[in-house]
Amino acid sequence: MMSRRRYRGWLFGLVAASTLDTARAAPAPLTVDAPAARSAATRDAELTVALPPLVVTATRAGRDPFALPLAIDALPGAMIQQQQPRVRVSEVLPRVPGTVVTNRGSLAQEEQIQLRGFGGRAQFGTRGVRLFADGIPASTPDGQGGPGLFALGSAGRIEVMRGAFSALYGNHSGGVVQVFTEAPPPRPTLSTRLLGGDHDTLIQGMKIGGEAVRERLTLGYLLDSQRADSAGYRDWSRARKEQLNALLTLTWPDGGSLRLVINLLDQPDNRDPLTLTAAQVAADRRQAQPAALAFRARRSLDNQQLGVTLAQPLGAHDAIEFAAWAGRRRNEQYLAIPLAAQDQITAAGGVSAFARDFAGSRLWWQHQTNLGGRPLDLTLGAEWEQTDEARRGDLNELGRRGARKRDETNQVTGWGAFLQGQWELAAAWQLDAGLRLSAVDFVSRDHFICTPERVTAPGLPAGDGRPRCSGTSAPISASNQNPDDSGSRGDRAWTPVLGLTYALTPRTNLYANLGRGFETPTLGELAYRPDGGSGLNLALRPARSWQWEIGTKQTLGTDGQLELALFQIDTKDELTVASSAGGRSSYRNIAGSRRRGAELLVTGPLGPGLDLYLAATWLDARWTRDFLACTGVPCRTLPPLQNTAPVRAGRRIPGVPDYHLFAELAWVNPETDPGLGLSGALDIYAQGPVAVDDRNSAHAPAYWRTGLRGGWDGDWRGLRLGLFARLDNLFDRDHIGAVSVNDANGRFYAPAPGRTWLLGLEASYTF
Repeated sequence: MMSRRRYRGWLFGLVAASTLDTARAAPAPLTVDAPAARSAATRDAELTVALPPLVVTATRAGRDPFALPLAIDALPGAMIQQQQPRVRVSEVLPRVPGTVVTNRGSLAQEEQIQLRGFGGRAQFGTRGVRLFADGIPASTPDGQGGPGLFALGSAGRIEVMRGAFSALYGNHSGGVVQVFTEAPPPRPTLSTRLLGGDHDTLIQGMKIGGEAVRERLTLGYLLDSQRADSAGYRDWSRARKEQLNALLTLTWPDGGSLRLVINLLDQPDNRDPLTLTAAQVAADRRQAQPAALAFRARRSLDNQQLGVTLAQPLGAHDAIEFAAWAGRRRNEQYLAIPLAAQDQITAAGGVSAFARDFAGSRLWWQHQTNLGGRPLDLTLGAEWEQTDEARRGDLNELGRRGARKRDETNQVTGWGAFLQGQWELAAAWQLDAGLRLSAVDFVSRDHFICTPERVTAPGLPAGDGRPRCSGTSAPISASNQNPDDSGSRGDRAWTPVLGLTYALTPRTNLYANLGRGFETPTLGELAYRPDGGSGLNLALRPARSWQWEIGTKQTLGTDGQLELALFQIDTKDELTVASSAGGRSSYRNIAGSRRRGAELLVTGPLGPGLDLYLAATWLDARWTRDFLACTGVPCRTLPPLQNTAPVRAGRRIPGVPDYHLFAELAWVNPETDPGLGLSGALDIYAQGPVAVDDRNSAHAPAYWRTGLRGGWDGDWRGLRLGLFARLDNLFDRDHIGAVSVNDANGRFYAPAPGRTWLLGLEASYTF
């Protein structure tokens, strides 16, 4: 468990080191470009004018998004950090078309990110979307991601890629979210921040960074720590989040670079108020679910990871990049499951805990050549990841850990190889293509076995002399036992992608793409079976999808842009929630689904100091085949049927809104220097209704909310001060921030906060 004392010790040590470096040698700014910096944007310079100076890494080499045949947006560091709490990605990601981030009202459940309607099934964390932090996966090989790892206090940019081309990143369906740490400042700089607001919110942060030059080597360092405490909007939702993000960079004259990233996260005993029924929301939207109080529902999470990346040009036309990472993630969650249900011999208890050790590596080779007399860029790569998990289950005896109910070790291994290229077909035409082979293997070893012939779990004494399994009052018999549930499975898939870009005018590009997606179930989704049986749900199949997209990108004036994308995604064997109760969910496959949508982004100045930002999405996400939905626990959709009801094709996919919109008017004082003086913004977010189950029997209603923020920044002899204030949900509108899909008890709704205020003070000094 991390502490502020440890953070500050490291910070002040770096301050002293940076001051000594400054005395010895004047720091120089980092000027080395990324490997394979020659891009389509550079080659197209004669065809385009006034392109935004933005580079993204979606194609694993620096590219201007204007020249790419796919939907990708990048949020700069100022947008992420300025006048923001910097605790949750839901603060900024709604700015991206096609992107929804739910607010469950508690840090006990990491946020759910949806891209084009994928990810809505996640009851905690993010699934269906691939996450990366500084190029290091924040998703495990099975596809489970934790956006709580993202250190927003030192984020330099966030990239969000949707559509077919994200398949080149491997196991997922919806897209890719990547967060990159900001570059170290040229001169040693120390900054602090203190924020306070509603619900006893207190956020403290400190950041130190700088550069030093030694014999043509440039060393950069950045260390950011933050602690956020809050009592929460609802009862029983107090939470704490401590985070440290460290970046060390080393560059040398021929363009090579080395990056070392360390990320530490600690969230101890975060309380979980759980979701409510519609009647409970109407009676008191701030209450906790009574079962949450009875069983003291809570979660503790800590994550430590380290990653290193080496990039090196090999002559004028080649470059390689190698990365390796390792870490550990530990989770302990107290669930609100009735004691009678926990007493069943095949039940896994009410305390779920795991410890995961993970590691991985990748190697990319980039080559620049010509084909038919026109430039061709190629990237060849291979990746490997592995997660080893020890999973335990124990009785939750009204908030206390009881007898053992589950004991198993699991391993997930993922690997992939890909080839992708970008070829300038003609003066106005560009072809992008890629092919990836992905493999994910699961192995589970059950160590909790209770059968008449074999008992490996601790037995309890019984008056009749018959053995009993740990954590249950019923004796073992031929019809009441917990067998050996060990097993394994492997999934393979080829995922091709193809894209074409046409420069209609110097300011307008048209594009189209087509590709295939592949997504396996996660360990969390395999962990429980809908029929209530013991062991992993190895009957789950991977989801496979075909995606196509057409769109246009235009520059407006010198600083504006317009992007429009139309898409359709057809999925076979889509993964979805079968049933959910007490914080524990089981999953199943649905034969078919279709998503059709449109995304619009418009940005640009409206006048001196005034800027518009508009992101709008329409999404029609529906089941395309009839099936039987689960209405309770346990659930059997094959004879003999149990707790089932028919769902007709055409019903909306639950958890996914049919539209969402973010609009902002931002103002800065045009009479002051950039980044100084008064500034502020007014924003509005609107979202359509959300079905809560497969049958669409109820919906979380549509809503809109408004936010207002403003502040002042000043500079005095290297000391920079900033003051700001925020009012979120300005008109105090009641709304539902998230839903628990297919909850067996009708507890679908997680109310979001009403009007909240936040004040912030920041100070930084450059030595």
